Order: sequence, then structure tokens, then C-alpha cells
Amino acid sequence: MSPQTAGVLQLLALIAALALAYRPLGDHMARVYSSDKHHAPEKWIYKAIGADPGTEMRWPAYLRGVLAFSAVSVLFLYGLQRLQGSLPGSLGFASIDPDQAFNTAASFVANTNWQSYAGEQAMGHVVQTGGLAVQNFVSAAVGMAVAVALVRGFARSRTGELGNFWADLVRGTVRILLPIALIGAIVLVACGAVQNFAGIHEVGQFMGGSQQWNGGAVASQEAIKELGTNGGGYFNANSAHPFENPTPFSNLFEVFLILVIPFALTRTFGRMVGSVRQGYAILATMAIIWIGFTALMMWTEFAGRGPAFEIAGGAMEGKETRFGIGGSSIFAVATTLTSTGAVNSFHSSFTGFGGGITLLGMQLGEIAPGGVGSGLYGMLIMAIIAVFIAGLMVGRTPEYLGKKIGTREIKLAACYILVTPALVLCFTAAAMALPTPVDSMTNSGAHGFSEILYAYTSGANNNGSAFAGLNADTQWFNSTIGLAMLSGRFLPMVFVLALAGSLAEQKPVPETAGTLRTDKPLYAGLLVGTIVIITGLTYFPALALGPLAEGLAS
Repeated sequence: MSPQTAGVLQLLALIAALALAYRPLGDHMARVYSSDKHHAPEKWIYKAIGADPGTEMRWPAYLRGVLAFSAVSVLFLYGLQRLQGSLPGSLGFASIDPDQAFNTAASFVANTNWQSYAGEQAMGHVVQTGGLAVQNFVSAAVGMAVAVALVRGFARSRTGELGNFWADLVRGTVRILLPIALIGAIVLVACGAVQNFAGIHEVGQFMGGSQQWNGGAVASQEAIKELGTNGGGYFNANSAHPFENPTPFSNLFEVFLILVIPFALTRTFGRMVGSVRQGYAILATMAIIWIGFTALMMWTEFAGRGPAFEIAGGAMEGKETRFGIGGSSIFAVATTLTSTGAVNSFHSSFTGFGGGITLLGMQLGEIAPGGVGSGLYGMLIMAIIAVFIAGLMVGRTPEYLGKKIGTREIKLAACYILVTPALVLCFTAAAMALPTPVDSMTNSGAHGFSEILYAYTSGANNNGSAFAGLNADTQWFNSTIGLAMLSGRFLPMVFVLALAGSLAEQKPVPETAGTLRTDKPLYAGLLVGTIVIITGLTYFPALALGPLAEGLAS
């Protein structure tokens, strides 16, 4: 079987698995977020934190809950790292420096999981399991809660109430993420992933010396790392490491975990707004972009020119032989079109156009299907922009799901789509203009520029993957990327929740003969075009200086 055929078969198997899980998981999540009942463990949590899950919140109160919880999480994780040297289970590692501790705390709370450290050489068991793994659950649950609040804004009328943040946070964690992550960890252990609390030990002799490895609760963290679209690896090699991702099957299973909740949330959206066809339209838009990017990535990585490419069967540099080009391409597109950031190959070693595809996937806003929660609310913002453009074309007041898209709504949507590009481009320009940051670049020219652009694109879009070749463990990059991650996560949430509150206060608008049908293929095509055009106009000059210039020169 040729590598190309194997890659296509893997993609088809993945699509089949996602299709089987789509309806039951989507319906389950709709029931979770619509239920009035609280399970016993959830009641214990509410009592411990002093929250009343039955109290409805308007958008300012919901936002205060999101920000307060996240601020406490940042402080807790920062303190845990700074005290590591005094904690049991530290494996002898010292406390983390202030700038790196801030960067890591911001990263994991923002669901980014950018890492400027080697996990097996810096973080002990307590920080890994009690700090980072916990944030893998709750940061994902925060994103899902914000998405559900926006969906309620479409579904409700004549009220500004969006539900209860604490109830949404706890339910998302206890009823959705924990059970699936438990099953996922068992599957990964069966595949050969490590799951223990072993200390540092030597493994064999290599070139006259020994190599040291430490164990850890790797499989359990790997499961929620992918399921929650987090991405932070237990080891520096991330999902290219055999302890995290041992076999081709585990590789495909991890991609399934990355994609299953973001895709299934479109079903949840359809059920909660009372029209599954609307969910299918959003699903179709996501699927078209994801499949198109995956096919394009496979083509550019298999089509490399030159003797080395021909002997290896494609661009194999930086890729694991046990996954091949097909498995690496599927994984790379899945992680950069979501906010996962896990890598099973090194994106810096992809072809010039292949590296550009990973960059563009993040610059789309990671909405195809995007992160857990963040992908859905990002796509719904783009849906509002698309109906606004359609309304301008025909001279009608735009409507979406029975809600008028007026001046307030379009301003909030516009602010949402502008904030992240502003962060990416301003920080990239500053890093390239100042003398010190460019010293961290391994490469010069277009590839070196891509390293910087990729770092801030990854941080501000809450992805977390790295282009490699850039030494990001400096005070400049730890501080600025940390700020980009926090701003890129929580500023958009302000606009999303304000938009949700504005929509929930409206009364429904009756559908007429002139209403744009947003559950039809025509609208899905319009939405795809809107996404591509907006992203292209925003980022094309920067992409032309980096991956496009490199690809045309090769």
C-alpha cells in the first residue's frame, strides 16, 4: 500500500468515527446544558465554592464569573510553580523562574498550553497533575460554557439571562470531559502510553553515556490534553514522543479526541436553538474547511521535489516514521484548525507551503472545527458577519435565527474578529523591530520571520503549537506571549457574552419570504467565502513575507 493511499484511508476512518459519535455526543451535551437537575458530586462542588447553580446570570455577571475563576486559576498555577522546589513529588526540580511561571500559568488557564520549557526536565508530578492537568479540564469547560451562553442568547427572547456560569463550568467538567477523558486514558494505556508516578531513572547506554527519563501520569494527561483541545505535552517532544503517542492507532485516536467535541457541539447548537438543520449548516462549513486543508496539506507534503523527497516518498524531515506523512498531515491540520497545539511532527520542517497551511489554520480563528467551545462561538460570530454581508447585498436588515443583527450586534462581532489579528501583527512587528528578540531566531530570512509570526499567531489564537527553531524561553517572549495569550482568550469572550446578552433581550423576528435561509448549502458556501476573504485580507501581507515567500523560493 502506498503512503498516499494509507493517508487517505486514515482520513476516511477518522471521518467515519466522528460521524458515529456526532449525534449521541451532541445530544448528550444538549441535555447536560439544558437540565435543571444537579448530581450529588456537583452539589458538593457548589457547596464548597459557595455558588447557587439555580441563579440565572445576565452577561456582566456571567463574564465576572469567567474572569474571576480564571484570575484565581492563574494565581494558583503561578504560585504552584514558584513553590515547586519545596513541594513533594518535585523530582528534584527547582522552582520555575517568575517570567516562565507567568507564561505557563497564562498559557494553561487560557487553554493555549504554549510551553517554553521541556516538561520532563522542569515540571514535577505535583505541578503536572495538580496544576497543569487540572487546568486542561477547567479551561476547556470555560470555553464550552461561553459557547453555550451565546447559544442561549440565540435561543431565548425578551430576557438578558444566559444561565449560570458555575453550573455550566461544573457540568461541562463532570458530565462531559471527565467520563470521555477516563475512557480515552484507558485506550491510550492499552496502546502503550505511560501512566505512573515513577521518578527519574536511567534507560540504557547511548554513545558511552546513559539517558534519563522520568515517568508520570502521561496517558491521563494526554487524553484530556487532546479532548479539551489543550495541547501541552508531558514531554518536550509532545505527541511525537512514544510515551505519549506510541502507535499509528493511538495517533488517529488522539486526532479523534481533538475533533469530536468541537464537531459535536454543532449538533448541540442545533438542538438548543430548535433547528438541527442550523447545526448541520455550521457543521458543513467546518467540515469543508477541515477536509480542504487536510487534502491540501497531504498534497504539498507528498509532492516535494528533489532526490531526498523522492527516496523518502515525500517531505519526511521532522516527521515520525511510525506515523508517516499522512498521519502527520492529518494531525498538524487538526491541531492548528483547533486550539489544541499538540504536535506529532515539527511544523518548522514542513515544506514552505505546508508551514503556511498550519499558520493559516490558526489565523482563520481556529473555527474549523476550532477549540472546545471557542470554535463554535467563533464560527457563530462569522455567521453573523456573513448574514450582515448578505443583508447589504439585498438591502435588508440582516437576521440570524430570528434575531435582528443591528448596529450593536455588528459592532461587537467586528471587535471580536479584529482583536486577535491586532495582537498578532503588533507583537510580531515589535519583535522584528527590536534588536534583542530576533537573536532568538535560529533561521534568517522568510523562515525566520515565520518563526516569530507563528509564535504570536499561536499565542494570541490560543493554539500553543510552536514552529520550532525559536528560543522562546526569554523574558521578552515569556512576557509578551503570555500577554497575547490572556488577551487573545478573554477579550473576545467579553464581546461574545455582550453579544449573547444583546440577542437574548430581543424578541423573535418572524420569518418572511425575504429572510435568508441560513440552513441551506448556499449559506454554507457564503460563510466559507466570508471566512477565507476576511482572513486573507487581514493576514496576506504577513503570510507573503513568510511562508509564501519561502514556498515560492523552494
